[in-house]
Amino acid sequence: MLLKGLPHFAVGEVIKGFQRGSKELGIPTANFPHEVVENLPTGVETGIYYGWASVDDGPVYKMVMSVGWNPYYKNEKKSMETHIMHKFDDDFYGSTLKVCMVGYLRPEMDFKSLDELIEAINQDIKNASEALDQPSKLKYKDHEFFLPHKNGLINKESQQKSL
Repeated sequence: MLLKGLPHFAVGEVIKGFQRGSKELGIPTANFPHEVVENLPTGVETGIYYGWASVDDGPVYKMVMSVGWNPYYKNEKKSMETHIMHKFDDDFYGSTLKVCMVGYLRPEMDFKSLDELIEAINQDIKNASEALDQPSKLKYKDHEFFLPHKNGLINKESQQKSL
């Protein structure tokens, strides 16, 4: 299924978020600054997305991302919170995060309990990981966007060629 606005490539500095991912949920996230969130295409609605991510031009890993207001926490600011499916030894605030969003899992939801939210996130991680193994999604792992010399900048012509 081709969604309007996807694939979407985003790059920005990792900022401190709400400090809930690692501490409260046990699922660390990397957060983009508000300027990156504001630049999402209109076709990218709130919800849970999946794709590929790289930190400081390092290896490219699977990721799942929440885009929106996180109804359980009643956020007042829209956010892009990326969970990279890799165990990092340290925090990487201030690092450059590149993501390529290639698919959509589900809309934002509210949950009755923290346990219910954690269960849903873990299911999202499983579903995203499986979806990213499909050749049509796997090809983005090696996209030129992730090359170090690209600095996260790609032109529309090269983006269209890759589709």
